[in-house]
Amino acid sequence: MLKLLSYPLSVIYYLFFGLTLLVFHPIQWFCFNVFGKKTHQQSVYILQFCLMRCANILGTRFSFINEHNIEPNRPLIIVANHQSLHDIYPLTWYMRKRNPKFISKIELGKGIPSVSYNLRHGGAALIDRKNPRQSLPALMKFGEFIEENNYAAVIFPEGTRSKDGTVKPFQRKGLEILFKKIPSALIVPVSINNSWKMLRYGKFPMGLGNHLKFTVHKPIDLAIFVNKEDLIETVESTIKNHIKN
Repeated sequence: MLKLLSYPLSVIYYLFFGLTLLVFHPIQWFCFNVFGKKTHQQSVYILQFCLMRCANILGTRFSFINEHNIEPNRPLIIVANHQSLHDIYPLTWYMRKRNPKFISKIELGKGIPSVSYNLRHGGAALIDRKNPRQSLPALMKFGEFIEENNYAAVIFPEGTRSKDGTVKPFQRKGLEILFKKIPSALIVPVSINNSWKMLRYGKFPMGLGNHLKFTVHKPIDLAIFVNKEDLIETVESTIKNHIKN
């Protein structure tokens, strides 16, 4: 019965989701070209809020649990598991005060209203996973940008999303580069639960009535870990231990 109900609601959701992206594309262009990067970034945050409201059409709820005072005026490396595209806009909205910037595959930099524009102009790292000559320098430049501006780098070290919520083994090269290029960073592990259920039937229809939970764990000072392998293992186990499928 719930799946049957999801068909008409999914049509309405996709309509509003698509319209939101189309409407905010010229808004982003105008903000960026007329008022500059800061105003553009504010338009992006409003976009994320509107995308969350679109998800409410499906009965989706969001919880962001952060019991820690994250030290200001320091760059962050936010490390999270990845379950679906529905990880991204809530995480951007809830962490907006820290100016989160994402690492994304290069293919997303073209053809998607609002999304592609923001990735190209908002400070993201667009990498070609099949081309180390492009991806490694792009990550290094991205890390330097985060360090210089005290922004937050967001990385999903699994490399691809988990279709059933099970955390895949972390790919370490990207983390190692960020650790090297953002030496003053705080590492902020984040566990994301139930996002995969939005796509439990595939892209259509959408899953209904899901409660997406984002849990921020205790920040870790990068500088206190001499052995970065131990740091990665600590972050990976912290995230895995808080995933409930």
